Amino acid sequence: MEKYSIYIKKFQIAIGILVIALIAVIAMITKTVPEVQRIMQIQEEHKTQSASLADAERKLADLKAEALRKEAEQEDVAKIFFKPITEGLDSEAAISDEFGEILQLMRNNKIKVRSVNYDYDPKDDNFVKNIPFKYHVCRITAEMVANYASFASFLRELYKHEHFLDIAKIEITPYDKNKRILLVSVEIKLYAQKDEATADREQAAAEAVAKAQEQSSDSGSVPSPQPADGGVSPEASQ
Repeated sequence: MEKYSIYIKKFQIAIGILVIALIAVIAMITKTVPEVQRIMQIQEEHKTQSASLADAERKLADLKAEALRKEAEQEDVAKIFFKPITEGLDSEAAISDEFGEILQLMRNNKIKVRSVNYDYDPKDDNFVKNIPFKYHVCRITAEMVANYASFASFLRELYKHEHFLDIAKIEITPYDKNKRILLVSVEIKLYAQKDEATADREQAAAEAVAKAQEQSSDSGSVPSPQPADGGVSPEASQ
């Protein structure tokens, strides 16, 4: 009997230890679960506030871009057209030198360029439509990655660039995984002045074509061809 009482005591001790451990676990869970919930709530609030802050910063960047554009429009100093050193260049070669200046502005402001598309002498440009013999034109669409500060600095320097250019469109989208990073699409039209010899030659050719079209329009119809032997044409003989 004494032998069994020893086992019963050991069993009771084991049960007591299990009960104490269970109580400790329950107490720990009771304290931990609210803390975990509070941390999750804080994280969720942080995400919401970060998204709101990013949206506010994007709107601020848009407002700054608009303010810089208006400031540039109000400047009284007329900007000069870029003029290549080498004469007789085509549009691609002439614009490449000027675009090099824009690329340098991007590098200076630590902006990453994802892609660049070139559209030379676009037909809808006013310079191309009205005085195509005076300027090379290129519409450049650049996809870039930047933060708010670097893009604002780049835009400021672009508006103050010494040569004439047209910032046609700017689209700003915050990056989904990090709202402080901007995905930017910029459409810029660059202009390069043609040398005098090329401009005169192209202007003369354009005027000759226009004059020929005007004469053709005034005549109304093309005269009937005369016989090669000098004889009477079939219409006249009738």
